[in-house]
Amino acid sequence: MIGVDSTDGAIKLLDDKGVKYIRLWFTDVLGVMRGMTITRGEIEDVFSNGQGFDGSSIEGFVRIEESDLMAHPDLSTFTIFPWAINGERIASVFCDIKTPHGEPYEGDPRYVLRRIIERIKSEGYTPYLGPEMEYFYFKNSKKPEIMDRGGYFEFSTVEETTHLRKGAVAALEEIGIQVECSHHEVAPSQHEIDLKYQKALRMADFAMLYRFVVKEKALSMGYYATFMPKPIFGINGSGMHIHQSLFKGDQNVFHDPKEKYHISELAQNYVSGMLLHIRELCLVTNQWVNSYKRLVPGYEAPCYISWGRRNRSSLIRVPMYQLGKERATRVEIRSPDPACNPYLAFAVMLAAGLEGIKNKYPLPDPVEENIFEMDERQRRRKRIKILPSSLFEALQEFKKSNLMKEILGEHIFTTLIKNKTVEWDRFSTAVTDYEINNYLPTL
Repeated sequence: MIGVDSTDGAIKLLDDKGVKYIRLWFTDVLGVMRGMTITRGEIEDVFSNGQGFDGSSIEGFVRIEESDLMAHPDLSTFTIFPWAINGERIASVFCDIKTPHGEPYEGDPRYVLRRIIERIKSEGYTPYLGPEMEYFYFKNSKKPEIMDRGGYFEFSTVEETTHLRKGAVAALEEIGIQVECSHHEVAPSQHEIDLKYQKALRMADFAMLYRFVVKEKALSMGYYATFMPKPIFGINGSGMHIHQSLFKGDQNVFHDPKEKYHISELAQNYVSGMLLHIRELCLVTNQWVNSYKRLVPGYEAPCYISWGRRNRSSLIRVPMYQLGKERATRVEIRSPDPACNPYLAFAVMLAAGLEGIKNKYPLPDPVEENIFEMDERQRRRKRIKILPSSLFEALQEFKKSNLMKEILGEHIFTTLIKNKTVEWDRFSTAVTDYEINNYLPTL
């Protein structure tokens, strides 16, 4: 179960389960899980007043001269893990980061997502998201040594990785995270677990728990799970396809039986907003040097900016309408990867879609042909542009974006630019195995 109504409810659960330690969780700007552990005796004070900490050591947070911050637990995310971690039963809760004066901290990724959700709410809508997160199992974290030879939806043999995945699914459901399905992915040792769609902020919290649980369960069995976008050359990388819809009450406003393709004008504008702004938000949804090793032709990952209904080479897919499944009408963006910060990634995608709605961007024609098989002239004729091909190119697009600066805020916007500039500079000056293998013997 995830969530309690009060501090008393949390205390009762802790005492009933004999749990003595509570982890206070939040993420840095890059989406890395951070936190502190408090004891059962501290919970009343911390849940009422927050826990102070030094933010100067957290990536993208504050400078030394303004380092005091407060972590305020969000009781709706409180959960107790039913298995031991490092020999102890623990509880956890996600926190909102605030200043000592009680104001939301502008460098908190969770606050960025809260802001755009409130903006969408003011328009009368509630955003729902459902990510499909892919990952690899390896024997250890030192080299990408595969553990199975399975393929897409492989079900003929039961490998060790199948047991690991099923263990992760069971663990997620034990703590109250609903799983729709799980399966082997295209590449050897690659797997996917799909979560049931949720409201945007709750899904971002679930995405963080998903990564934690998958990794923790693998480590407990002596193996390693990674969400690195492209760990092995020559096979598919890992993506995070994100299904999105807007509801007004119980009504899915993306569905309209009278409109072409059975998607409403609002949904068409939403898709257009994401297509128009996708290049400038790539730095957030695909934030690592390695992310762009995945976004290349030939490995199913989309690299061309287009939309379609049946076309899985398109960046955005609008699944075909099924009679009686109006609530399931949605758009699926296929370029993000699972190593991003879900709070920031969800925020910028929702913002791009909202921008399309606000400005009534017209929807271009769908592309249903295989774009990977087109030559440059054919793509130009259809006005199909391409995603950034490197972190450097994504960084240049991001720098020019007024929308990203507005949505992320000045602090996170400039922090990402600084951090990713350093990452690119380090990558550019590194001498790789490719260079040693290809140049050293002949130059």
